[in-house]
Amino acid sequence: MERETARAERREGRDMNVFRKKSVEQTLAETGESGHALKRDLTWWDLAIMGVAVAVGAGIFSIGAQAAAFHAGPAVVLSFLIAGVVCGAAVMCYAEFASMIPVAGSAYTFTYTTVGEIVAWVIGWDLILEMLMAGSVVSKYWGVYLNQFFELIGWNINTNIAIGSFNFDLAPVIIVAFFTALLVMGTKIGARVDGALTILKIAIVVFIVVVGFFYIKAENFTPFIPPSEPAASTDGSGVSAVMEQPLWQWATGMAPSIYGVTGIISGAALVFFAFLGFDVVATASEETINPKKNVPLGIGVGLGLIIVLYTLVAIVTTGMVSYKDLAKQSDPSLAVAFKMVGADWAAKIISLGIVIGMATVVMVLLLGLTRVVFAMSRDGLLPRGLSHTGKHGTPVRLQIIVGVVMALIAACCNVGILSDMVNIGTLSAFTLVAISIPIMRKKRPDLERSFKIPGNPWVPILIALANLWLMVNLSVLTWIRFVVWLIVGFAIYFGYGYRHARLGAGELEVAAQE
Repeated sequence: MERETARAERREGRDMNVFRKKSVEQTLAETGESGHALKRDLTWWDLAIMGVAVAVGAGIFSIGAQAAAFHAGPAVVLSFLIAGVVCGAAVMCYAEFASMIPVAGSAYTFTYTTVGEIVAWVIGWDLILEMLMAGSVVSKYWGVYLNQFFELIGWNINTNIAIGSFNFDLAPVIIVAFFTALLVMGTKIGARVDGALTILKIAIVVFIVVVGFFYIKAENFTPFIPPSEPAASTDGSGVSAVMEQPLWQWATGMAPSIYGVTGIISGAALVFFAFLGFDVVATASEETINPKKNVPLGIGVGLGLIIVLYTLVAIVTTGMVSYKDLAKQSDPSLAVAFKMVGADWAAKIISLGIVIGMATVVMVLLLGLTRVVFAMSRDGLLPRGLSHTGKHGTPVRLQIIVGVVMALIAACCNVGILSDMVNIGTLSAFTLVAISIPIMRKKRPDLERSFKIPGNPWVPILIALANLWLMVNLSVLTWIRFVVWLIVGFAIYFGYGYRHARLGAGELEVAAQE
């Protein structure tokens, strides 16, 4: 009776209720909706490889070296471990939700059934920010590293086209178009190609680690935690150190600083970018065979592999070259470290690994971004026509639109400053998913959970606080950009999403309000 009354009120538009919730049953039922359903054909191994594919890329080959040079020194190993633990804990929350609600949309879908529509919109909007910016950044840098690889092997090829003062990079367009075409043909086909490339890049990473150990010098690990020192007044781009310092340092009036314990934490906030992807894997729940078992298993196996690989590469990078020498480089990376010890031949192999590694990241981000927009569109918060699926069980029109937008941003814009935007979008989503765990446990204890995060409610609360802590270690400038993004999102929600939501129109079953 309460549900019927709520539906009637929404149809008549008597009250604005931005915290209205979808029922779990309705959310699950939508996966079989004709013309808006995805095909289930992925296994746990596909998901594990997908997680490795999206995580082993820019992070393992460049972010670690930058964090060592400008934040934590050799203690960047601790930064990776901290980021890995926080990510792993958050992933356990995703795994529990995915075992209950194996539906496209990941954190957006989870929060729609627990906290309410407005929070789900914020999460969805954050995920769009995360995956669009990440896809643009990675595909842009894929082009950069492709050109570097051509230069290393002696080929006079450059993918940049100068039109007057305007620069257009053709490489991101090529890689995005290639994977967009694969995903249009079917998720399984894309996963197979991505999987083959991922196995190849794992082999290259293992080779790099083995070779790198022969160049390690113990003195490069001393001091392991460099003493804190004042940050430079600018970072060379004209941005003041105040705007680049962690938010909590600015809020407490601390002078901008690097290294020391605060450098380890700010380094963890930076390298968190390297763990991006496991929330993206959760967006493929609706396309997974036996998702209640395979989603948690696939996510867990993939994350375990990543933590081991990152830790080994961080040890090798900081052991080969002093962090002080890395800091003198304009763009420190693993390839630069090998060049500095005279191993130019290894740098060529690393460069090839980077090209292959970053290519696989692009595919998973294209998939994840499309599935989040797909879920929001199917609910009516974005134009519903975007969620139409074709004969291959994929949203062809939406996949092409997402590919075009990502390719244009990467080809035409300077995206180097946007990696922190990826981090804050991810961390905000992680925070709200963690908070949603105890809410759902209380509201729906009857739901089957093939995986449960231990220590409810305190562990999820601690996970949320850990993610918030990493968020406040991002720069003031990042927070300003994030607030602007949210303002734009709220304008779209109240201007379009709220009025067109199928839940508000009484087309979907609403969860009982407590």
